Amino acid sequence: MSVNIPLAEKLRPKSLDEVIGQEHLTGPKGPIRKMLEHDTLNSIILWGPPGTGKTTLSEIISEQSGRKFFKLSAVSSGVKEVRDVIDQAKQQNLFSGKSPILFIDEIHRFSKSQQDSLLHAVEKAWVILIGATTENPSFEVVSALLSRCQVYVLKALEYEKLEKLSIKAIEKYNRDFRTHFSIKNKSLFIQYSGGDARKLINAIEIVLNQFINSTKHEIENEDVLNVLQESMALYDKNGEQHYDIVSAFIKSIRGSDPNAAVYWLARMLVGGEDIKFIARRMLICAAEDIGLANPNALMMANNCFQAINVIGNPEARIILSECAVYLAVSPKSNSTYTAINTAMKLAKNTGDLPVPLHLRNAPTPLMSEMDYGKEYKYSHDYKGNFVEQEFLPEKIVGTAFYIPGDNSTEKKIETEMSKKWKEKYK
Repeated sequence: MSVNIPLAEKLRPKSLDEVIGQEHLTGPKGPIRKMLEHDTLNSIILWGPPGTGKTTLSEIISEQSGRKFFKLSAVSSGVKEVRDVIDQAKQQNLFSGKSPILFIDEIHRFSKSQQDSLLHAVEKAWVILIGATTENPSFEVVSALLSRCQVYVLKALEYEKLEKLSIKAIEKYNRDFRTHFSIKNKSLFIQYSGGDARKLINAIEIVLNQFINSTKHEIENEDVLNVLQESMALYDKNGEQHYDIVSAFIKSIRGSDPNAAVYWLARMLVGGEDIKFIARRMLICAAEDIGLANPNALMMANNCFQAINVIGNPEARIILSECAVYLAVSPKSNSTYTAINTAMKLAKNTGDLPVPLHLRNAPTPLMSEMDYGKEYKYSHDYKGNFVEQEFLPEKIVGTAFYIPGDNSTEKKIETEMSKKWKEKYK
């Protein structure tokens, strides 16, 4: 094999047995292995971080199932390219009797019209679609197409798997170039990779290339850092660190510390965290921890989520920072969060309580005769658009789920409720 071929390409697995990681999909009981063994392929979406083997798995599936492989990139392909490939696939299907595989990389970048153009071909089995995405397909793939595909989640490679891969990469490099390199500390490369196998192998190749004409054999930490020239902040997007840091971020916002919030935000951004994940967490935080103490917080968080989808990196960091600081300095209340949790807990035990007659709908004469809706009082017919009546089932009358928080906005709410309901919900 030519030494000009990238090391990552040389190490690309050719069978499921060579794949490192993803045993939940490729192991003896894995669904992908089972599909290949029984030749029962169906369209699938491979969802996982970069460098986890989505392209590799699709090529292995094609090779081991004896199907022609068509590949499109959502970045550079439009509806016309999709239709051209589908036409070719239909001809191939007629010729071989096996539906070819259409692999679409970064399928989440396809527009709705582009995804819709795949529907008929997938439904008629003219092609077996394999879509690869780093984004949650529930948000990024149209429901009609998603319902026709099985989603398989690929995991970022664990430390031990990356260490095994790094050893293979060094051995392969030494064989091809007749060198004798050893790396003193592989953990630097593993940390740098963030679970991305391709990034790991490329980093090893880049570093070793710098010393190929030298007499140096052992690569030390300083050599790695000097060559890569990139801060390797400790952040594993899929491991325990990922959850610890986002937890610290949300707790800093909840604790009204904008400086800590921005620091943990920076840690996530430097570590390559998905900006949509960060924005979604702030949306939840705005409702859970700020709530009615500042109703504008939810609008701010939602606007942030929409804006980063339009802007993207690197400028998205500015919008995320603005939102994080705003949420951190906002007054806090979890009253609505507590209210719905309490109500749901009671609802599980009182789901059989009947709706009071005066609150029921009466779309038929029979229901009217049964007094459905008869005693209902239309609030807008009364002064102040309010009239006292009962809205809860009889057995839980007077139960308070929402307890106003201790902040200026909810103090006003509490005063208004007291005017209307007196001591009922005290």
